[in-house]
Amino acid sequence: MQATLARIDEANPVLNAIVSLRDAQQLLAEADAHDALLAQNASKGWMHGIPQAIKDLSPTEGLRTTLGSPLMRDFVPKADGLMVQRMKAAGAIVIGKTNVPEFGLGSHSFNEVFGVTRNAYDPTRSAGGSSGGAAVALATGMLCVADGSDFMGSLRNPAAWNNVFGMRPSQGRVPMWPTSDVWVNQLSTEGPMARSVRDVALLLDTQAGHDPRLPLSLNDGARFNGELRGFDPRGQRIGWLGDLNGYLPMAPGILQVCEEALARLAGQGCGVDPIPLGTAPEPVWQAWLVWRRALVASRIEPFLLQPKNRALIKPEALWEYDQAQQLSGHEFTRASVQRSHFHQHMLSLFERHDVLALPAAQVWPFDAAERWPQHIGTKAMDTYHRWMEVVIYATFAGLPSISVPAGFSEDGLPMGLQLIGRPGGDWALLQLAHAYEQAAQEVLQRRPVART
Repeated sequence: MQATLARIDEANPVLNAIVSLRDAQQLLAEADAHDALLAQNASKGWMHGIPQAIKDLSPTEGLRTTLGSPLMRDFVPKADGLMVQRMKAAGAIVIGKTNVPEFGLGSHSFNEVFGVTRNAYDPTRSAGGSSGGAAVALATGMLCVADGSDFMGSLRNPAAWNNVFGMRPSQGRVPMWPTSDVWVNQLSTEGPMARSVRDVALLLDTQAGHDPRLPLSLNDGARFNGELRGFDPRGQRIGWLGDLNGYLPMAPGILQVCEEALARLAGQGCGVDPIPLGTAPEPVWQAWLVWRRALVASRIEPFLLQPKNRALIKPEALWEYDQAQQLSGHEFTRASVQRSHFHQHMLSLFERHDVLALPAAQVWPFDAAERWPQHIGTKAMDTYHRWMEVVIYATFAGLPSISVPAGFSEDGLPMGLQLIGRPGGDWALLQLAHAYEQAAQEVLQRRPVART
């Protein structure tokens, strides 16, 4: 605990990754209590005594949860969310929160409550989001492991931009409670981030597991605390989707860095084949927009019961809400049918490949003073999140996906590679990511400028 607080004192003033940090004396007293248990040969679990900051979208008992919104600046939950309960039961000591964009919208962690979180490798650049604070705290040694959540790449994009691992689990793997809807709201999921695949697996093992209040949560009994080192990657078939045959605009150098990452897997005996997506991507994007605006609007709506609150909500959130006001049930059903067709199509790609691969982002970390990229090359972005389109494919199909550190730009900015697995194939995906990790040590050993 002393080492963690000292590291936060050193790195956080510049990077602003951890917010709502609790009183040091209270935290040291909790660490003493955990030490006393160890003295009695008692341990709560693998996280016993580990300082943990929780993403500021997840409820934490007695510790404010702002969602990055001025409207929630002083909100203090009376109970922990399910994921936090599970992490505390495994021994974690909650020390504070990690910073997010307002309502978790957009992959740039800034808000009017706490300000901007800065990239671990270049503090003038964005950390990504919405788990930006978590990724930066990991990369700079302020946290050992970190929780996050992922709707539109919010675990994968910041992991990619801070040279750590971030995993979006299979749909239903990590149940999220409390929630106002247990049937439709399945695009967002909580999940793990870490500096090693082993730690990702351990945290996923703690977060995962069926809860009867969430009827669509997976109940397959899967565990993720097994041995990763015995996996033989030879013969694994990886389908490289690249930029979807030019459909996705990509900043220069990203495809090259990701192909270098794939070459590491090829060097371990994996087969890497460039493949087409095989279905038109624009209808998938349009169906995604319908689902996203419907689900985001349901989050924003309670705050707009008082019209005066509109002035305190960022324009991107209001845009989502306003777009949804014209949405009909027929349009949503039609988008659901499109999503169902897309899911079936993605399954067909796994008939010949074990894993699919895509870049984890379409741009390098951008200027932290910007709200979001307006262009990629000469291509104008028509929404505040169009530049993140590369991450929707795993989300929309409910597939597990892990961002692994791929390499760096010429000016030292990190990038990640998404590995996407079969439905429910979280463990197989972790095994392959662990094999990749062994071949990518030169990338993983490249330390942030803010890490001593």
